[in-house]
Amino acid sequence: MAEILHCRNLTKLYNGFPALYNLNMSIPAGKIIGLLGPNGSGKTTLIKLTAGLLTPTAGDLLVDGMRPGIETKRIVSYLPERTYLNDWMNVEQILRYFSDFYPDFDAARAVDMLGRLGVNLKMKLKTMSKGTKEKVQLVLVMSRRAKLYLLDEPIGGVDPAARDFILDTILTNYNPDSTVLISTHLIADVEKVLDEFLFLKNGEIVQYNTVDAVRAEQGKSVDELFREVFKC
Repeated sequence: MAEILHCRNLTKLYNGFPALYNLNMSIPAGKIIGLLGPNGSGKTTLIKLTAGLLTPTAGDLLVDGMRPGIETKRIVSYLPERTYLNDWMNVEQILRYFSDFYPDFDAARAVDMLGRLGVNLKMKLKTMSKGTKEKVQLVLVMSRRAKLYLLDEPIGGVDPAARDFILDTILTNYNPDSTVLISTHLIADVEKVLDEFLFLKNGEIVQYNTVDAVRAEQGKSVDELFREVFKC
């Protein structure tokens, strides 16, 4: 199976302290994968390295066989944890902005999803609730025809009723040949859409498995396993 993300001895230090240490993994194309771990485990650091926003201290990270840069940004669609759009813009302006910036952006698909989420295209970002902002940003990211989607806490601020719709949106709007990497604390909510999961602890991988294998071999949900592995 083709791989979309490969890490070899990947290390990232902040002031001499490792956020990621000697990470080795290969993530296949065509999967939805949960990047799971407690606060400070290195999840956001790994996503930012993959998105090309940080550079490794040591080791290698390859996206579709390339080091992160201009070429990989064309095939990676990244949803950061924080809002990054201009508050004064309304949704229509943001859609035009994305259409100009990303050749693979499907504006018609975005308008359809926003309509089903009940988002008014004339609404300005500064008037939106945190949950509505998250819906808009996720729709923008998932409306690109990318090979790799990096979603950092995509449903943290939305109400439980909207979570199911958003997860269904992720499932039904990504190319089956693409990979979606989701970092989240809401494991019970997302595990139903996951193919595989990765547990990170103190910058190291402590477990990488398929969701089906855990259910079949251990009779547990990923959420139950997470609570065991990361018990305080």
